[in-house]
Amino acid sequence: MSARSHRAVLVLFSALALTAVACRGGDGAAPAEGKGGVKVDFGVTSEACPQTGHSDRGCIYLGSISDLTEGPFKTLAVPITDAQKAFWKRVNDQGGIGGYDVDVTSYVKDNKYNPQIHNQVYQEIKGKILALAQTLGSPTTAAILPDLENTQMVSVPASWTSLWGHEEVVLESGTNYCLESMNSVDYAVEKLGVKSVMAVHLPGDYGDDAAAGAKIAAEKRGATFSSVVTQTGQDNQGGAIDAIVSGKPDLVILTTGPTDAAVIIGQTAARGYKGKFIGTSPTWNPGLLKSPAAPAIKALYFQSAPWKAWATDTPGHKAMRDALPSVTPNDGYTAGWVWSYPLKAALEKAVANKDLTRAGLLNAVRQLDKVDYEGMLPSGAGKFSGSPNDGVVRQSLIYKPDDAAPTGVTLVEDFFVGSTAKDYKFEKPCYQ
Repeated sequence: MSARSHRAVLVLFSALALTAVACRGGDGAAPAEGKGGVKVDFGVTSEACPQTGHSDRGCIYLGSISDLTEGPFKTLAVPITDAQKAFWKRVNDQGGIGGYDVDVTSYVKDNKYNPQIHNQVYQEIKGKILALAQTLGSPTTAAILPDLENTQMVSVPASWTSLWGHEEVVLESGTNYCLESMNSVDYAVEKLGVKSVMAVHLPGDYGDDAAAGAKIAAEKRGATFSSVVTQTGQDNQGGAIDAIVSGKPDLVILTTGPTDAAVIIGQTAARGYKGKFIGTSPTWNPGLLKSPAAPAIKALYFQSAPWKAWATDTPGHKAMRDALPSVTPNDGYTAGWVWSYPLKAALEKAVANKDLTRAGLLNAVRQLDKVDYEGMLPSGAGKFSGSPNDGVVRQSLIYKPDDAAPTGVTLVEDFFVGSTAKDYKFEKPCYQ
């Protein structure tokens, strides 16, 4: 089983389990000896990576599957992918990992935010990589999750569903949509005086998870709650807009893509809605401040976040900005950079363990008590050993739109944990 609720048991039996799977390398390959006597199977070669320029090192190949051309999150996904390339270039420039460089450019695929396409391109690259440096989207990643588990393919999600906290093969960072939405409702009750909450959201792990957290917090705080499911697409927001205008909730927890968010906020404001919106992390893109909905967004909208924005003064943020000197600031870059730290830590641990097989990398994940995010997340983040309730990150932040800010938002509330998230027992994915 891969659920992290059973981590303690799995760690006790990991030595026996790994011996059993070593003969198949997690997917049918016999392990071999790599550089420095490290055991390898998939996606690790003694030959140099094709583009890093270090002929004396071997190569660890990582795959990326993202929304790069036509899906609803492409404005975030392209910067996420570029930031991860920059992150691993920095790792390689600083000496690599245990005699190996890391390649995240050879196996980059576009999922168009479609679960079927996501699975198709995953099947094309899975035999050539050790792990996934990125798998974007909750429903898309869910489409390959059984195979990730079966092949022991460690993966980095570009999403924050609470399911990931219960999956050993998934290296999540920051708080999840559920706890983030709990914090947003607590903030709105205490600072904005809201008494009614509506969750407007996409279906599936993304939207349903945020809605579940909003409901839990609203009920705990004595606020009324309602939920409206919407679909991706500017022309599909009529029902959500009608529901907001007629229901007049004090607060809407909005969990969509950026373009849909602009349509919903702009058109509800045009019809007289005067409540507040707090958007879950992926709803925001700085381009919204150049859209026709910008006046409504500035008046009504707050942005919740799992970590601080591009311009923040931490060692990690500075390293990111130094590695991406000429880009237009976008917190897709921030996300891609932050998400990469746990996989780096796991690879380093696997090399120290002399086992860079898929099974060995998964075992290394089980041994991570913390991850050094270079200040980009609160201390204690990145605990992948132990139970989900112990390891989950509960802090989030609140931003507001600001034309003068590099990514269009300025900080309103620093890392905080509301009373709902603080007391919540994280024993299963919130939406289940």
